[in-house]
Amino acid sequence: MVTIKDIAQAAGVSFSTVSKALRDSPLVTPETKRRIIAIAREMGYQPNIAARRLVSKRSGAIGVVWPSIERTALSTLITRVNDRLERRGVAMLLSLGGMDAAFATFRKFQVDAILVFAGTEEGESRVPDSGGIPVLSYGAAGLARLPTVDVNRDLAIRLAVRHLASLGHRRIAYIGRPERPDPLQEVKAAAFRDETRALGLDSLDAPVAELQGMEVHDGYAAARRLLAIAANGDEAARRPTAVICGSCDLVRGVLRAAAEAGLNVPGGLSVAGYDNIPQMAELEVPVTAVGADIDEMAELIADSLIRLVDRPDAVGTVTLEPSLVVRASTAPPPADRD
Repeated sequence: MVTIKDIAQAAGVSFSTVSKALRDSPLVTPETKRRIIAIAREMGYQPNIAARRLVSKRSGAIGVVWPSIERTALSTLITRVNDRLERRGVAMLLSLGGMDAAFATFRKFQVDAILVFAGTEEGESRVPDSGGIPVLSYGAAGLARLPTVDVNRDLAIRLAVRHLASLGHRRIAYIGRPERPDPLQEVKAAAFRDETRALGLDSLDAPVAELQGMEVHDGYAAARRLLAIAANGDEAARRPTAVICGSCDLVRGVLRAAAEAGLNVPGGLSVAGYDNIPQMAELEVPVTAVGADIDEMAELIADSLIRLVDRPDAVGTVTLEPSLVVRASTAPPPADRD
C-alpha cells in the first residue's frame, strides 16, 4: 500500500510537504503541488481515511448521495467534481442507496461534508440527521435551509423557447415532465408554458408531453406519441416542428424517434435540450443546448464543499446563469425554407 512517505521519497521532498500538497495548502507552490499529485496518481496512492482522521480530526472524504447511475449529465458532473476534489487530496464516497441509509453510512465514516441532489426521493426538504456533518445541496435553491449550488433552469428553458421562436417555430413541444413529482423538472415545464404564452404561442401548439421518467427510453416513447400524427391531412399541421427536451438523455430518445418517423433533424424537426455538457455536441446531430457550463458548475460545487468543511456558516446559495449554445439541430421550420 502506497503511503505519503513513499510519495515524499519519490518526489524528494519532506513528508509534511506531501501532506500539505495533497490538501491543496497555499504553503506549497503550484508547481510542486502538480508534481506531487502526478507522482501520487502514478503510484496509485489512496488516502487512508481512518489514519487521516486520527491526525487532523478530519477524514479527507466527502460523502455523495448518488441519485442515478443512468443520467448522463449527473454522471458527467460528479466525475468532474471528483476530479477537482482529488486534486486537493479529498476522496469521494458515493452511496447508491436511499438518503437515510447514505447518511447513516456517512455518519459512521465521519466524512467531512455531504453532497445531496434535490429532486430525488423526498428531496432535500427532508434531509436526515447528519450528526453535525455540513450538507451541501445541488439544485432547487430555497426548498430547504441548506447551502445550495443551483442553476437558473427557468431562464434556461426560456432561452430555448426564444431561440426556436426566433427561427419561426410556432408549434413547439416540451418533453421533460415526469409523472413522479420532481421540483427541478417542474420548474422547467412551468417556464416552457409561461414563455410560450408570453410569445403568443397557442397552448395547443405547445404541449408538455407526459413521461414516466427522465431516461432515454422515456424520451423515445414521448416523442413517438408526439410525432405519430398522419403525414397527410389537417392533423399533420398540428405536429410539432420543434421539441425542447429536459435532459441530454431525453434528447437521445427524441433523435431516435425522429429517425424512425422519417424526420430529418433539423430538416423535419428541430431539437434543443437542457444540459450544457460535451455529450450534446457528440450526438449523431450536434444538439443545441441550454444550461450552465458543466465545468463552472463542477468547480463551484467542489469549492463550496471544501469551504463548507472549514467554515460552514460562510457558504450560502449560489445560482449559476445559463447560456444558449446553438448547434446543427435547430433551424427554421420546413415551411419557412426556400
